[in-house]
Amino acid sequence: MEKTIKRKVLLSGLSDIMFDRYPGDNKTVLTPEKKFYYLPDGETLCMPAMNIVSFLTAQNTDSAPKRLLDKRQYKTIASAILSFTAITPFEIPFLSNGEPVKFSGFDGKKFYVHNSVARLAKGVPNPKIRPVIRAPWELAFEVSIFPNKEFTEDMLTDLFIRGGLAIGLGTFRGIFGKFRVVEWK
Repeated sequence: MEKTIKRKVLLSGLSDIMFDRYPGDNKTVLTPEKKFYYLPDGETLCMPAMNIVSFLTAQNTDSAPKRLLDKRQYKTIASAILSFTAITPFEIPFLSNGEPVKFSGFDGKKFYVHNSVARLAKGVPNPKIRPVIRAPWELAFEVSIFPNKEFTEDMLTDLFIRGGLAIGLGTFRGIFGKFRVVEWK
């Protein structure tokens, strides 16, 4: 019987990471600081593990498998990763030099607000105001890989490595949120 593989992973941000937390409906407007994700203390910034799961498994938006694997296979692999992996903790604290990142205001140094305008159908302007953490940033978590026949640990590692450069994490991925894998042990 195969054993579950557990790996400690450390990601290091290569580019600033942007956020746009969804409030649960399309009418609620959040201030920039409320678009971050926080641990229960209300000041330590975190990345929900679900966002990393989305990076590895999403089929309706960009994901590492969708971008990097054969178009005929990526759905099968993404579904298998969803079924046979677990990422813990559920809320992953952002780190800087090994210390938790605490938000204390937009200082222009570690945190800033990005303003832009997206164009919707027919050129309708859609102003976007989003908070950003400057690089470098780090995320440390554990990946559990359960026995399966659909993908290997090497394939998962490769999706993290290449996907970190091609896609990244957060919102406006590809421009923001690029990372490299500095630890996989």
